Amino acid sequence: MYDPYTMQFFSQSLLAWYQVQKRDLPWRRSKDPYHIWVSEVMLQQTRVETAIPYYQRFLTLFPNVAALAEAPEQEVLKAWEGLGYYSRARNLQTAAREVGERYGGQIPSTKAEFATLQGVGPYTAGAVMSIAFNQREPAVDGNVMRVLSRYFCIEEDIAKGATRSYMERLQYELIPEGAASDFNQALMELGALVCTPKSPHCLTCPVMERCAGRLAGKEETLPIKTKAKPPRLETRACAYVVSADGASILMHQRPSTGLLASMWELPHVPLTDTAVPNDANPWPTTLADAALAQLFAGWLSDLAGGRIDGLTPRGVFEHAFSHILWRLRVFQCRVTDASDHELPPSYRWVRLDEISRFPLPSVFARIVQDASYNDLALHELM
Repeated sequence: MYDPYTMQFFSQSLLAWYQVQKRDLPWRRSKDPYHIWVSEVMLQQTRVETAIPYYQRFLTLFPNVAALAEAPEQEVLKAWEGLGYYSRARNLQTAAREVGERYGGQIPSTKAEFATLQGVGPYTAGAVMSIAFNQREPAVDGNVMRVLSRYFCIEEDIAKGATRSYMERLQYELIPEGAASDFNQALMELGALVCTPKSPHCLTCPVMERCAGRLAGKEETLPIKTKAKPPRLETRACAYVVSADGASILMHQRPSTGLLASMWELPHVPLTDTAVPNDANPWPTTLADAALAQLFAGWLSDLAGGRIDGLTPRGVFEHAFSHILWRLRVFQCRVTDASDHELPPSYRWVRLDEISRFPLPSVFARIVQDASYNDLALHELM
């Protein structure tokens, strides 16, 4: 595939560097496949520093695959709150249940079996098999593709499946016999600490001597990757609705499938970019806060079954998903005369002193925290 010496130099130099420079991370203190699996799922789309406290708390709550399988989904989502990409948590729990049902509670030790579990893709399967079981399996993520692209001066688009497949074969050839666990972690570590996306630290790189990308002056232009489309903007009107006694707020549980499945949120409705309301998007974004508040008050009154008092704008909050950017125009109000009203099934009043038990997407957690900080429920709405 490449010059044998160039490949051998890379593998040996990288392993030697890793033994000296590797970080002391909590999941590296264990070979338990469950621990490593949890860490790998958390580290998808999440920085190491962010993941560490979540990882430690998650294992305290769910110390083994059986505990995770048996836990209520809402508890799992709550433990994941703030990490985002909540489908990872749901898939992980579903897979834990599959381990119990199909494999007697023992995590499969073959890639073919492990890859059949819910949410387990080629990277996760390769990472768990190599790190936990020291099997010679590639685990190609963004760090790995960046390192290999630069060292071997690979100028193919890494967003293409064919390029990823090529790099999996290349990584497989690079893994020294009996050292898959350390080598794959070393490769990821080099990408995280030295061969960084911008301004790579070439002078401290253990393989710089034979890095084809650096020798060609392309270390900052590689890897080549097609730019993703920018996220679609969705503007929404959102309400922080306080009960008459000031002790509860109105919450909505999202459907059990789709975006943010089963999470809890504040009531909100989409707005349209056109000047004319339609069924899918009730009101136009062009409405001033006062006009929007009037429409919103009517909607909230029907929803909560009472009179809406003091509907007031409370600013704009944003939350970015991979493909959508939510821009929430937040209003705050109090509802009165709603004691006999039956809410729709997915809505409920949640006491402020109990809201910490409900899994909230981070944008709604920020809104609730902001409202609590400003003491809206207990003072301004009185």
